[in-house]
Amino acid sequence: MAQRSFWKGYLKLSLVTCPVAMAPAVSENEKIRFHTLNRETRNRVVSQYVDSVTGKVVKEDDEVKGYERGEGEYVLIEDDELESVALESTRTIDIDVFAPRDSIEWIWLDQPHYLTPDDPVGEEAFCVIRDAMAATKTVGISRLVMYRRERAVMLEPRDKGIVLWTLRYGDEVRDKEAYFETIKADKADPSLMSLVLQLIDEQTKPWTPSMASDPVQDKLHDLIAAKKKGRKPAAKTKPEAETPPSNVINIMDTLKKSVAAASKATR
Repeated sequence: MAQRSFWKGYLKLSLVTCPVAMAPAVSENEKIRFHTLNRETRNRVVSQYVDSVTGKVVKEDDEVKGYERGEGEYVLIEDDELESVALESTRTIDIDVFAPRDSIEWIWLDQPHYLTPDDPVGEEAFCVIRDAMAATKTVGISRLVMYRRERAVMLEPRDKGIVLWTLRYGDEVRDKEAYFETIKADKADPSLMSLVLQLIDEQTKPWTPSMASDPVQDKLHDLIAAKKKGRKPAAKTKPEAETPPSNVINIMDTLKKSVAAASKATR
């Protein structure tokens, strides 16, 4: 079942406008979550803010946000002052520029959302914007107030709809050269490349969501089911100690053995 839209507004390109709805493309609602209880009473525990010096509970009316300007020194910011700098929410995704899709690296992509037409009358306008981006292999760039902050967003055509990605801020993305500059730029040996390409070919399979499954969640479901039925959960087997990998002396021989093992497993 599709999730309910959490945002409704308009998609605009020049003079073309159509109503749209947006919903998060990912969700953690299915994740198992726990509450902290008092073991004796089975009542839930309530969190409270405590003064770090006096140890006394702080009343809600006395709580205030502070920016640390020095050790132990804070600039106090009131709620109404935060509201004064908050951006006004806009309900229009105005595409003002397009960019080649392959020019935007994956690291800039933050949160994906599904964008769909919200009115049969405006569906034609939605589809022509979508198909035009697909035909030109471009994505639309716009700005939108989401999650109480103005975000740059990228609109990417996907099947019958559009995926709207919030983009990371410029100061959030670290320069990769600072990490990769010490790696030697020499190309790999062609004979070694041939073996690795063969190994990749042997181990290539079509993508399925099960490749990204969460085994811990499955085990938690089993644990909860056993506890509900009054059964004692199975004792965890002690894993064998991992043997630290040894330095590879002859990478050619190692790759040949790997290819042979992969080929045998495939057969």
